[in-house]
Amino acid sequence: MTKIIGLNSNVFLAPMAGITDYPFRKAVANNRNVNLFSEMVAVNAINRKNPKTYRIADVRNEPYPVIVQLVGNDPYLFSEAAKLVADLGAYSIDINMGCPVKKIVANNSGSALMKDLCLAGRIIESTVRATPLKVSVKFRKGWDNESVNAPQFAQMCEASGASFVTVHGRTRAQGYSGQADWDIIGKVKDAVKIPVVGNGDVSSPPFAKQAMEKTKVDAVMVGRAALGNPYLPGQIADYLASGIQSAPVSAVQVKETLLQQLADMADYYGENMAVAISRKHVCWYSKNFRDAKRFRETYTKISDYPTAVQAINDYFSVQERG
Repeated sequence: MTKIIGLNSNVFLAPMAGITDYPFRKAVANNRNVNLFSEMVAVNAINRKNPKTYRIADVRNEPYPVIVQLVGNDPYLFSEAAKLVADLGAYSIDINMGCPVKKIVANNSGSALMKDLCLAGRIIESTVRATPLKVSVKFRKGWDNESVNAPQFAQMCEASGASFVTVHGRTRAQGYSGQADWDIIGKVKDAVKIPVVGNGDVSSPPFAKQAMEKTKVDAVMVGRAALGNPYLPGQIADYLASGIQSAPVSAVQVKETLLQQLADMADYYGENMAVAISRKHVCWYSKNFRDAKRFRETYTKISDYPTAVQAINDYFSVQERG
């Protein structure tokens, strides 16, 4: 297992658009040592000085390292964006070559780049030349089952100057359906000398440990399993270090975490927007509690901040009492 660009943890929180913003990163960071990503930053938007994109990329005030992920298809725009995000506090830069979303792929970005190794290599090289920051690449098993090329793609990334790679064990055609293929992730590990992060279906500490032992990858990345469960990446890190499972998270802890995240969202976005954004998070946090459906139906109709705080307090206080 190889240490990754000076980072202390071998667990990563996956970059997720609309989710891994500052308030959510803070919630995960508060629950132990995990490597954190920004949301995707479009290179064309940040080069246009788009205010929203600039804010997503600005991680200067966060007390922990944040890897900023770039997405696009133009090598020159990548090089310019790399300089900008370096000034905005990025610890290192990741290039998204795995996003399966239609509008990203239609722009010849994300996982579409797995079909064009020449362009993908030029993007990586341009980004590496533009900044002293380390550059990594996140990609998938392949475009579809007829064009699985993750090991070859990883070798191209290594030759182009990538410091490490992250492999999601699904094809673009799969999206997020079916099971992740950890055999292909193991083949990627065998194909390169740089560190490899495995991604896909990492939903528990034992699974993470088994996957790492099977494939010999250097780290794992947690994605959708962390929704409503910002404790999971830290629990995995602890388990990998000690072999001891963390105690179940109590309703009190969930309430405190959710209220703090809501407060951080209010500071970051303003109260009205915070309430709107919090609806999806509240649905995820309440997933395994009693009367969750009724609570979700009530909460999604709330539009003001004090009522939202009171609703969370009331619901989880009932859960605490059993």
